[in-house]
Amino acid sequence: MLEKIREGSQGLAAKIILGLVILSFALAGIGGYLGQSTEQSVAEVNGVKITQRDFARAFDNERARQEQQFGEYFAQLANDPTFMAQLRQSVTNRLIQQELQSQLAAEMGLRVSDEEIRKTILELPAFQFGGKFSNDRYLQVIRQMGFQADGFREYLREEMTRSQLVSALAGTDFTLSNELNSAVGLQQQQRAIDYFIVNNEQFKEGVSVSDEEVQEYYDLNQAQFLAPEQVKVAYVELDSASLELAEPVTAEQINEYYEQNKAFYTEPEKRRVAHILVENSEDDEAAQQKAQDLLAQLQQGADFAELAETQSDDIVSAELGGDLDWIERDMLDPDFEQAAFALGEVGQLSEVVQSEFGYHIIKLTDLQPGEVKALAEVEQEIRTELEKVEKADIYYQKQTELAELAFEISDTLEDAANAIGVEVKTTELSARNALPAPLNQANVLAAIFSPELLEDRVNSEVLDLGNEHVVVVRVVDYKPAATKELELVSEQIRSTLVAEKASKAAKEQAQTLLAQLSEGTAIAVVAEQAGIELQSEDALTRRSFTVPPALTQQVFKLAHPTDAPVVDLVELSNGNVALVALKSVNTPSETEVNEQIKQSLTMQLANKNYETFVEALEAQAEVVRKATVTNVE
Repeated sequence: MLEKIREGSQGLAAKIILGLVILSFALAGIGGYLGQSTEQSVAEVNGVKITQRDFARAFDNERARQEQQFGEYFAQLANDPTFMAQLRQSVTNRLIQQELQSQLAAEMGLRVSDEEIRKTILELPAFQFGGKFSNDRYLQVIRQMGFQADGFREYLREEMTRSQLVSALAGTDFTLSNELNSAVGLQQQQRAIDYFIVNNEQFKEGVSVSDEEVQEYYDLNQAQFLAPEQVKVAYVELDSASLELAEPVTAEQINEYYEQNKAFYTEPEKRRVAHILVENSEDDEAAQQKAQDLLAQLQQGADFAELAETQSDDIVSAELGGDLDWIERDMLDPDFEQAAFALGEVGQLSEVVQSEFGYHIIKLTDLQPGEVKALAEVEQEIRTELEKVEKADIYYQKQTELAELAFEISDTLEDAANAIGVEVKTTELSARNALPAPLNQANVLAAIFSPELLEDRVNSEVLDLGNEHVVVVRVVDYKPAATKELELVSEQIRSTLVAEKASKAAKEQAQTLLAQLSEGTAIAVVAEQAGIELQSEDALTRRSFTVPPALTQQVFKLAHPTDAPVVDLVELSNGNVALVALKSVNTPSETEVNEQIKQSLTMQLANKNYETFVEALEAQAEVVRKATVTNVE
């Protein structure tokens, strides 16, 4: 009897039933989570909570922006926990700043009118197609953002209100003409210099480094010569995607699955509706009466599109005669949706329907009945699904065998590998960050470098890599982190010491030559006596790249020359030393301040003032940041 039960449980119908049971449990579990009303917040600003939902939306938007900005490089950044933590903190800080601004705007009585909202929506490039506003594109974009039409209008109202506040603040910033002229003059200033470079390379041949010096450097800087721990790993990998079926999926199996699951291949019913909305936020009774009066006019033959355009409080759909485009079930407010799907004929009007946004009159403008896809359309999809189910069965059977044998025979992986028909793979001795995939995943690395595997040399448990992909590992060899032997790094140390001594000798010579310059000897004479080529720049600017950056930076710090050039010594990043003589400074007396320069300088001042303004708001507010921000990735 048990054998018959076992055979029956392996059939296609049993697997489908089992899948539906699992799905029902999953949905029940999800429903339990969705039913919870409490939602943790990431921060509180004067008692107002910034919810996880707000954070998730802002985080997703910021992540998408950075993915677009950095391209493929963003994937590397996203693998850095420090970077992602900073990104989450940055998003949280920005949400706090926005809430502070919203609260201040409300205190000041700032508000954006419905007409401004409507105009902005119609003019936003994201909602335009072919240079004109597209309602289809508008609905598509805001749905991708997780908004319904009314919710998006309120979101946009908040953003525009904050923008009003920031614009008012920035609008108070101004720059006087003499400030502009002075700033532009400094930016456009040019300086004439003579300079030469004392190259440390010329001193390297005369430098000697003793073995004692090498040993002393080695003893004092051992942290520089630390070799990372290395490990040699044997592993067995099991991946559902690489498994092969003993027999291909048959046409009979595909047809049986199709007949039993036609509901999954049915195109849902779609309806196109228009509506007239009467908001009830101020006077519910008056709004209901207005809606009833409008319905009466429509029943007496009034044009729906004309009434929607002049009477509807949904400013976006009103422009389109109340049109809301095609809708499916579970897209809109439940009461609205129930009334819309109760309409049986194109052109039929609903009664007055109340929702959380007010009172609606709904008109059915088009109807697209549900339709079952033909078997030919979904045959390959079903074949893939059935193959996936069969492979999953094989995978979990093999995974069980792998887990049992790897545990029972813990000093080798050969038996487990032979049982599931794969080979044992082995790496070379590698540092932690140099192990190949799939060993470079966090949970696998944690297992490899655990005391149990390193010391006892046993097999790990089955480590899940996701997507029906697992691995079992064992450590074959291990070398702990240790300081490299002196013999291996002596040449590196010797080169470092030679470079340091050569740079020191170059600086000593440069200081001697600087003394001559300070006594009044011309820089050309000093350079000639030292056998070094003299170079000149008659119009050096702050953005010049013809001389080393450190030299340019120092030149613009020097005082203006009077009777004689101003001289100085500059150590360069490559160990060389420059001697410079500042001959003259040319600051334009009359600068051309075009509109672009003026805007740039004014914007710099506005940004600085804005940062100060936000800091002051936060200092005066009661802001509570939660210790943990949900990991939204």
